[in-house]
Amino acid sequence: TEAGCTHEKHIIRKGSTKSQKMECFTWVNTILGNLKNAIVGTYHAFDFSKYPHRYLGEYQYRFNRRFDLAAMLPRLVTAAARTGRRSETWLRLAEDWR
Repeated sequence: TEAGCTHEKHIIRKGSTKSQKMECFTWVNTILGNLKNAIVGTYHAFDFSKYPHRYLGEYQYRFNRRFDLAAMLPRLVTAAARTGRRSETWLRLAEDWR
């Protein structure tokens, strides 16, 4: 309140299309829709409970480079070539992030 901000409570029920028409949900719906399409279109054996950090990290990489799609693959290949060999143990360290 001191900063001039107010809180508006909006109750949206499951299956309702009310949030689609509300301006405050435009970006939320856009990002969630893009994430859902990226997951459904890319992964056919999706196991979010096991690898959430990897799926979201990969989505973040693509989202941050969405305006320069032509450079995405060369950048990825360059990064992979410069990284060098890694043992399986090293690769699995990312799974113990919790």
